[in-house]
Amino acid sequence: MANITAAEVNKLRKQTGAGMMDCKKALVEAEGDFDKAIELLRKKGQKVAEKRSDRDANEGVIIAATSDDHSFAAMITLNCETDFVAKNDDFVAVAKTILNVALNEKPGSVEDLRALKFNDSMTIAEKLIEEVGKIGEKIELSEYVTVSAEKAIAYNHPGNKTATIVAMNQSNDDAAAAGKNVAMQIAAMNPVALDESNVSDEIKARELEIGREQALKEGKPEAILDKIAQGKLQKYYKENTLLNQDYFVDNKMSVKSYLQSVSKDLTVTDFKRSSLV
Repeated sequence: MANITAAEVNKLRKQTGAGMMDCKKALVEAEGDFDKAIELLRKKGQKVAEKRSDRDANEGVIIAATSDDHSFAAMITLNCETDFVAKNDDFVAVAKTILNVALNEKPGSVEDLRALKFNDSMTIAEKLIEEVGKIGEKIELSEYVTVSAEKAIAYNHPGNKTATIVAMNQSNDDAAAAGKNVAMQIAAMNPVALDESNVSDEIKARELEIGREQALKEGKPEAILDKIAQGKLQKYYKENTLLNQDYFVDNKMSVKSYLQSVSKDLTVTDFKRSSLV
């Protein structure tokens, strides 16, 4: 059996983040071979991942950022089981590294992102398995979304539980400042769509039916139920679609009006919002 020193164990611990006893056992089993020991620790992580696959990973972090030219923004959600782990600096650092890979490589899906290199020695998927072995919790990259635009904006709400990305149709400094304000609006008000034209037929039908039922319960005549329901649908658009919402800084104007006050043709072309709260 190889003679494993405390210095070697500590070196492996620093390299992998695994526990001291796990590192010692891996080095003993690998007969002092560091690469083989790392592989053994990864396999241990795989076993832990399988054991915890049925656990709920409802905590975590959501982080968004833009590319260097601000024409592309990406947002990821990295889940774990407990808020304690979500607040761990190493866990957040892993999430930020994954996000940087996404910004540089611009993969088309979360599956494509998992397949990309986390570093020279492992893919993102392999890194997540390693993290499971190190932390002992289910770790899951559950979401990856993007926008592309003349000016892409990213906003991270303090605490890394809510983030938004916004696509603007102009790239000047005024558009950037307005976009940041709108990104905060989205985080706070959680609109369901950009405007009424982007609301799904399913939601429209649901809201019309709710409006009819409410009017009927209020004793309104059958002949005007549809008209009342349409009025309630318009109210729904105003409260729940971004460009029609009251601007949170000045509720005397809509978000659309605010943007036009900054620049005549300025608007939002797309947005994404994610939240763990």
